[in-house]
Amino acid sequence: MDLNQLAATPLASVSLLDGYRTHILDAHKQPLFLLLVGFICSFVCIRFSVRMIRAKVRWWPGNITPGGLHIHHMVFGLGFLLLGGIGVFATNGGHPWIDWFGLAFGIGCGLVLDEFALILHLDDVYWSEQGRKSVDAVIFGILFTALLLTGYVPLGVVPGQTSSDGTGRWGLVAVISVNALASVVALIKGKLWTGLLGIMVPGLSWIGAVRLARPSSPWARWRYATRPRRRARAVRRERLLHGRADRARTWLFDLIAGAPDKVPAHHTATHRVAERMAARATAHLDAHEARALARRRARIADRRARHTDRRAAPAETPPSPERQGRAQQRRRTVRAGRSRGYAVRTPSAPLPARPAPHAPHLAPSRHPRIPHPVAPQPRR
Repeated sequence: MDLNQLAATPLASVSLLDGYRTHILDAHKQPLFLLLVGFICSFVCIRFSVRMIRAKVRWWPGNITPGGLHIHHMVFGLGFLLLGGIGVFATNGGHPWIDWFGLAFGIGCGLVLDEFALILHLDDVYWSEQGRKSVDAVIFGILFTALLLTGYVPLGVVPGQTSSDGTGRWGLVAVISVNALASVVALIKGKLWTGLLGIMVPGLSWIGAVRLARPSSPWARWRYATRPRRRARAVRRERLLHGRADRARTWLFDLIAGAPDKVPAHHTATHRVAERMAARATAHLDAHEARALARRRARIADRRARHTDRRAAPAETPPSPERQGRAQQRRRTVRAGRSRGYAVRTPSAPLPARPAPHAPHLAPSRHPRIPHPVAPQPRR
């Protein structure tokens, strides 16, 4: 570039070109840069296309349906991925082919990850709540590639840091181990973005590993079951902080990729989900009824066994004389209409004399009792 062209070029453009030459070309990162450009451009273009199709714009071509078969853009993305991957191996990574194949691979990444939810659920959930997983996958892929492009490496490893005496090597191993452990702990605590991005940025995963876990995470189910105060703090933080972050993320995703459909009650997908839930509930109820029936049958069998043992017991062990005497005394008392308080007669001791019952009407009164007249008997 001569002096006249340099004077005609704006200062900002000169600084951009110098930065691109210094940080991209000289660092041999142009294939990765083109991969990132293809990734972002393909995602933006395909989202614009599907939103035009969703809005039913007349001048937009619409879906590709040869013979009535809807071909998803994931199919074209797989073609670009195969082209980029096989082309790099076929040309042995030589220039300028690696740049073009990197661009093709980035285009394929954007088209495939845009339908990541369809691959995960094996169902057309593009415009549903489950379709948000595709946006998560695309944004994470773009951030991961951008961190690689700006100089970050996985787990903080930088080649050439080891010293000749081996001290730096053991320090590097320690840093990698601690960072990997912190990333795993952050993922178990339900902090997906912190754990994944912490692979590239070591301090981020450490913060996620130290803080409280989310209430729905495996860590909360394992460690907070016997700690109600800590679980209450986690629920409170989830309601305040993570709730706001989720609302902001939802607003941003709606702006980028469009809001999901509000599925009506008569929609086919709703019927399908309702049928699955009903099948699960029926299976659960059937299993519960089977267990209840088995318990009922076991109780009936135990009752019958006890009744059989009770009926067979007198034949095997006849009652003692004392028991027979008490039973006879009980039957006599019931037939006489008296109270069941009695003394047991034993063969060795006679029955004691029973005192006369207290009769209030036999007590003497002030008025003499007039005897009833007795009819005279005839003389013989």
